[in-house]
Amino acid sequence: MHRGSCHCGAVRFEVDADIDHVRSCDCSVCRRRGGLMFRVPRDALRLLTPIEAMFVYRWGSGTGADYVCRTCGVLPFRRPSQPTSEEMAVGVEPFDGWAINVRCLDDIDLDALPVVRINGGSLTFPG
Repeated sequence: MHRGSCHCGAVRFEVDADIDHVRSCDCSVCRRRGGLMFRVPRDALRLLTPIEAMFVYRWGSGTGADYVCRTCGVLPFRRPSQPTSEEMAVGVEPFDGWAINVRCLDDIDLDALPVVRINGGSLTFPG
């Protein structure tokens, strides 16, 4: 079990995860945000702050959601976007969990975790 928070501590959470890597995406949002993400099942995240206390940002297909602290602007976790029909046609599976920003977890050695590069910049959304 890991404990995490945003920068100012207004958003706090716990997550059950055996973190063996992080994901770094090159889409326009992630490239600017700089988060290192790890996906967990929906029930692995326990919010210690009401989700309504956070700002939710949606973009692209509108199926993903970034949960951001209203005070400091840090993103501690998000709901990944669902794959488009084109992505599902080539085998991309839907994911119904959370992506945790591992940079927001206490006592994690980021340098010890392998980084998996995600080519999110090539994703297309129905328009």
